[in-house]
Amino acid sequence: MKLSIPENIAAITPYPPGKPLDELEREYGVTDSIKLASNENPWGPSPKAVEAIKECLSGLHRYPDGSSFYLTEAVARWMGSGMDEIVLGNGSNEIIEFLTKAFVMPGDEVITSHPSFLMYQKFVQVRGGENRVVELKKMRHDLAEIAAMVNERTRLIFIDNPNNPCATFIGPDEFDAFVQKLPETVIVVLDEAYVDFVQPEERIDVLSYIRKPEGRAAVVALRTFSKAFGLAGLRIGFGLMHPEIAMLLHRVRQPFNVNLPAQVGALAALEDTGHYNMTLNKTRSERTRLQEAINSLGCVPYPSETNFFLIDVHGDANVLYEAMLHKGVIVRSMSAYGYPQFIRITIGTEAENDRFLRAFEQTIALLGYV
Repeated sequence: MKLSIPENIAAITPYPPGKPLDELEREYGVTDSIKLASNENPWGPSPKAVEAIKECLSGLHRYPDGSSFYLTEAVARWMGSGMDEIVLGNGSNEIIEFLTKAFVMPGDEVITSHPSFLMYQKFVQVRGGENRVVELKKMRHDLAEIAAMVNERTRLIFIDNPNNPCATFIGPDEFDAFVQKLPETVIVVLDEAYVDFVQPEERIDVLSYIRKPEGRAAVVALRTFSKAFGLAGLRIGFGLMHPEIAMLLHRVRQPFNVNLPAQVGALAALEDTGHYNMTLNKTRSERTRLQEAINSLGCVPYPSETNFFLIDVHGDANVLYEAMLHKGVIVRSMSAYGYPQFIRITIGTEAENDRFLRAFEQTIALLGYV
């Protein structure tokens, strides 16, 4: 074919999807493998959400509510916000896409950190914007360097908080000092995909920034139903922002962008606070147990307030990743992120974590890492 492909599109590397679990099992000759690589919720969705989705299936011949009225109303109650401060998306990553569509033109600049979520930079590249990337400093966002990089062409700053993959966290005071340095022409996007696992008193009060935007940079917060609510397969998330920004995002949003099962399932999940709190409590208790056990094995687990954490394995992470695959345990090597001796693991169920620890102990001994 003789196609004319824009240079900014041709330069994009597609997002690398993982192999299906059954394909990995076939390839490595294992059964009953466990996946601790994608930061999913191992306890699954709320049973009430599953039941609500089943009940809605007979209505799939109808378009979903284009305004997602009832879910928006429920999210606003959950967040203590107004409905006009909420924009729903096909995953919170769609809100990232809306922001770049609404605010980034060719030649505009967007600041992100590395490592962090890959899609920030890809959406900017699609728009013809310029990515300015700041390396993490001691595994934390280098807010001083980010602020120093802002200029008249800067439109957005993306900060995942907690950061993925390092699980480090910016507190309220540190964030406030950062925002005070920025001009009003910039939007700071706080990607809070994992903030449910952070103790409430330690979180940033994003509504205080959204409702008093005068004289400082605007703040947009992103949330997802994929992690603490266990609805990753539905692709549903939302953004919290000033109504003026929300109206702009609605202008670039496709109609019916949130499907019917996602609206129904997320609404039921919000109402099941028992399942939500169970997920948070079990995640915290299992995280503590895992980290103590890993410490006792001679490796170094890094602090985390999320449903994942890093481990310094004192050896080649890629080699360990492959060896663990042969034992039916899937973890994430951090070599591609610039941390060749680190793996990242998702906190699983008690049984999954027990199996991980057995395989991990055997593997690091076999490889001579400790």
